[in-house]
Amino acid sequence: MNRHLSRMVVMQAIYEWNFRDQADLNEILERSIAEFADDIDKVFVKEEILGVSKHRENLDREIEVSAPEWPIEQISTIDKSILEIAIYELIYTDDIPPKVSINEAIELAKQFGSNNSGKFINGVLGTIYEKHRDKVEKKAGKNE
Repeated sequence: MNRHLSRMVVMQAIYEWNFRDQADLNEILERSIAEFADDIDKVFVKEEILGVSKHRENLDREIEVSAPEWPIEQISTIDKSILEIAIYELIYTDDIPPKVSINEAIELAKQFGSNNSGKFINGVLGTIYEKHRDKVEKKAGKNE
């Protein structure tokens, strides 16, 4: 099972959910898993999507505080989706090393975002990493 592909599926689902504001998340989740079922970690995909949806308000608040010069409604839907996933992983999961979350987010941004998405996402995640340094580094120590 491919974690990078699994994260891409998560990103596409969160993107669709953000883009289609009133979309049924369970429908998006089931369709996303069914489409790539043989190649992805289904448990990981489901946990990530449901985790982002559960903590969305806090995730978006983290984005607003960490990128005050960018009102959240001006951030592209793809960048916002990638940030929500990475911030969820940094703050709410214990099994993903912070460097992996940040690197994966930057790679997704380079692949799917604009020319400046990688730098923007790196900057926002760097700020969030610093803000939550104690918790994130404690988690990183568990994963080494």
